[in-house]
Amino acid sequence: MRTGRPRSFDRDQALEAAVAVFWEHGYDATSIAMLTKALGITAPSLYAAFRDKRTLFLEALDRYLTGYAAFTTEALAAEPHTRDAVERLLREAAVAYTRPDRPQGCLLITATTNCGPQSADVAEHLRTLRAAGVEALRTKLRQATRNGELPERTDTRALARFYSAVLQGMSAQARDGATRADLQHIAQNALRAWPATSSRPGGRR
Repeated sequence: MRTGRPRSFDRDQALEAAVAVFWEHGYDATSIAMLTKALGITAPSLYAAFRDKRTLFLEALDRYLTGYAAFTTEALAAEPHTRDAVERLLREAAVAYTRPDRPQGCLLITATTNCGPQSADVAEHLRTLRAAGVEALRTKLRQATRNGELPERTDTRALARFYSAVLQGMSAQARDGATRADLQHIAQNALRAWPATSSRPGGRR
C-alpha cells in the first residue's frame, strides 16, 4: 500500500499549523511528533510533503515573514517620513507580539534562541535575516540624514541597532507576559531617543 499525503491534505493549513508550533516552541524543541499532531498527518505524510523538519521550518518561516511579520517591511516602505516609519514599526510590533490567538513575541527572534550545534545552519539563516532587517532600517535612517529629518552626523548604524534591540526586547518581554500596553509604553519611551534636529524635512542639510 502506498503511503504519503492524504487526499484531504491542505498545504496552506499545514504550514499555518507549523508556524504556530515553531513559533511557540522554537526550532530545536519542536519534534516531528509535535508537528504531525499539529498538522494532523502521519510522519510519512509529513516527509512526503516537506521532506524534513528543516525544509518545513524554512517554508513556515517564509509564511510568517510574508504574513504576520510583513508589518516590518510595510512600515519602512509606506511611511515617507522616517520617524513616522519607526513609530509605526514599534507600534505595530506591540500589537503583533501580543496577539491573543498566536504565540507571543517574534518567531524570527525566538525560534533559534537555544539551538544546538546540529542546527547551526538554521540559526545562521535567521541571523542573516535579522541583519538584513537592521540594514533596511539603517537605509531608511540614512535617507533621513539626507533630507533633514536627522542631523547629518547621526550614527545611523548605532541608531538602527538601537531600535532593532528595542524590537528584540519587546519580543522577549511579550514572551515573559508583558501586555500590549506594556510594549506600547516601551515603544513610546524608545522614540524619545530620536535625535533632535533644528531642520525641517526637506530643509537645509
